[in-house]
Amino acid sequence: MQYIAIKAKLRKNAYFCLFNFILMKHWLKPFWFLYLICIFLPFGLAATLLTAVVTFTACSLGDDKVWGYYPGKWWARFMCLLTFSPVECKGLENIDKTQSYIFAANHGSIYDVFVIYGYIGVPFKWIMRQELRKIPFIGAACAAAGHIFIKRENRRQSFRSLQTAENKLAEGVSVVIFPEGTRTRTGETGKFKRGAFHIAADLDLPIVPVSISGAFRIMPRNKIYPVPGHLKLTVHKPVPFKPENHDEEMEQIEAIRQAVISAV
Repeated sequence: MQYIAIKAKLRKNAYFCLFNFILMKHWLKPFWFLYLICIFLPFGLAATLLTAVVTFTACSLGDDKVWGYYPGKWWARFMCLLTFSPVECKGLENIDKTQSYIFAANHGSIYDVFVIYGYIGVPFKWIMRQELRKIPFIGAACAAAGHIFIKRENRRQSFRSLQTAENKLAEGVSVVIFPEGTRTRTGETGKFKRGAFHIAADLDLPIVPVSISGAFRIMPRNKIYPVPGHLKLTVHKPVPFKPENHDEEMEQIEAIRQAVISAV
């Protein structure tokens, strides 16, 4: 078994090295752009549309714990495959699949979504900005899947949204948040916002720090196309979040941030 795992890892690294070699050769870059236009873009859009339709239809008729997670899981893995970006996972044994958590991850690029959706290994709900609900097909699918839409500027309304969704957060269904609030512009993990952790306190769930490395290199915020790269997902041990005062809250938030940074 160990030999098979090593062989698979070497194969993934070989793909990664091959396509990095291609991108380093300027005269070969046009072929990569041709691939993005002719293969990645049409297949990626088709997969996204199909996933949205399947998710919306199946969740409207059945269990959103299953259909709100698994179509997205395989969509995310397919998107990583399309850009020849293997994902290495570490620390998944820290997750009890019968327990609900708040997963708090750094946010380097859109590929963070693919890594978490595809490889975290447990059903979850995203905490999403209300504006994302307006995206055609995707917004409707996310609503049907039970993902939680909030208005950042309206804490009372956000809390009502969490109360409505709280009954879903049981039997291993968790929540994923990006405490930075937005994607990093520099590749460095930014300051964690307190509001994201109020969600953990409101729902009384342990927090799992999650580190994602490689996503910023593949597609930083100022780029409109991806390049191949190696992605790594590190899941740290769950920590309780029950601060008794402001100072203790800030200390716990910074400790979680440092745990995330340690493997980025």
